[in-house]
Amino acid sequence: MKLSELKIGQKARILSIKTTGPLKKRLMDMGILEGEPIIVEKVAPLGDPIDIVVKNYHLSLRKSEAEKIEVEVIE
Repeated sequence: MKLSELKIGQKARILSIKTTGPLKKRLMDMGILEGEPIIVEKVAPLGDPIDIVVKNYHLSLRKSEAEKIEVEVIE
């Protein structure tokens, strides 16, 4: 499942980041790493941006960026 498909309040674990280059480096610098738990905090009305919480940091991602992050839903 992709991060962009999660609903508000859903918790997930990051499985992989399906991109390379500057975008992957930027995501990793933000703390978006494989194995990290993540919570979807808010989604804008048109689905872009998506606000998430990872490592107690509140971050916003574009939908196109969130589509490159594979996650598994956790309870």
